[in-house]
Amino acid sequence: MEKEFIILYLVFINVLSFVIFAVDKNRAKKNLWRISEAMLLFLAFIGGALGAFLSMLIFRHKTQKLKFTLLVPLF
Repeated sequence: MEKEFIILYLVFINVLSFVIFAVDKNRAKKNLWRISEAMLLFLAFIGGALGAFLSMLIFRHKTQKLKFTLLVPLF
């Protein structure tokens, strides 16, 4: 039971992280209100690093920011 919960949590947080990074990229293109960098890094820190990293690569978002290119893979 515990193993299934952990797997479900990791799938959820990575999908959420991926989507939130994509939404932030879309908002950046449209010059709209943005999601804070602290929130994006927090999502990566709490288990969404893979989703964040994939979103960074696919949408080319935050790839020029040193703290993202170092911290997201570290998490």
